[in-house]
Formats: sequence, structure tokens, C-alpha cells
Amino acid sequence: MEHIVGVADMKVSNRNGDTIVTYSLGSCIGLAIYDPKVKVGGMLHYMLPNSAIDPEKAKNNPFMFADTGIPELFAQLYALGAEKTRIKVFVAGGSEIMEQEGIFNLGRQNYSALMQILNKNNVSIWKQAVGGYSNRTIKMEIASGNIYLKTSGLGEVQL
Repeated sequence: MEHIVGVADMKVSNRNGDTIVTYSLGSCIGLAIYDPKVKVGGMLHYMLPNSAIDPEKAKNNPFMFADTGIPELFAQLYALGAEKTRIKVFVAGGSEIMEQEGIFNLGRQNYSALMQILNKNNVSIWKQAVGGYSNRTIKMEIASGNIYLKTSGLGEVQL
């Protein structure tokens, strides 16, 4: 079964037949985490770095923000048996795309928020595709842990 992670959304799975995919990562960040021993994976598609700008929205949808969505993704993966010492972390997005409100470099701010959280918790990134000016799509297969990256104009590659 394919699980689609929308904007400000998250999905986790431990079912071998599942795939998790998120589309159109521009300035948003797609965070994919996989534990190969227990075959548990999850993906978060967050759009803003800090929930302090709208605590009510963060309460209703923690997946909208890095500082509330990332801890929730880890918590749900750990609840399914994932362990920090075994996980593979893949990051995509963070492009420099001008938002409708005229905010520049939101992609860099989103990536910086991610790095602060990961560094604080001693979590390393396995691979990443961030920055630039392209939209990206990422897909993860739960059975194998294979991650596929599709970049606008460049096609899809398996990582």
C-alpha cells in the first residue's frame, strides 16, 4: 500500500508491502527515517521551522513545524521498535523558492532548524539532497529501506 505524506503531514509504517512517498518538496523539508533491523520507516513533510509563530496551529498539526514534527516522527518510530543507533536519516527539500508571502530563504531556515534538532540529539544524516532551486519527491520502501529521489528535470534515482 502506498501512503502519501501531504504538506504538513507524517506517516510511519512497519508493513513490508508499504511505501511512503511525499511530493513537491520545495522550501519544505522531507525527512525520511528507516531502521533496517526492524524494518520500520517514517516520513515527515514540514513547511516551517518554528512553531512559536503560531502555537495554536502547532497544537492542531505538529507536522507543520520542524520543532514539533521532528520529535513526533522519532517518537512514533521508536514506539514501533526503531533505535537511534541503527537508523538511516535522509533529508530532501529546502530549496530557495520564493513563497507567496514574499519570504526568502525559507528552505535554508527549515534546513537549519532540522540540523539544530539533529545535532542536539546526536543524530547524523545518512544522505541528503537539499538547497538549490528544484522541487523533489522522495519515496521509501518499507521492506527494503530503499529510498528513491526524483528531482525536477533530472528524473528518479535510487539512493
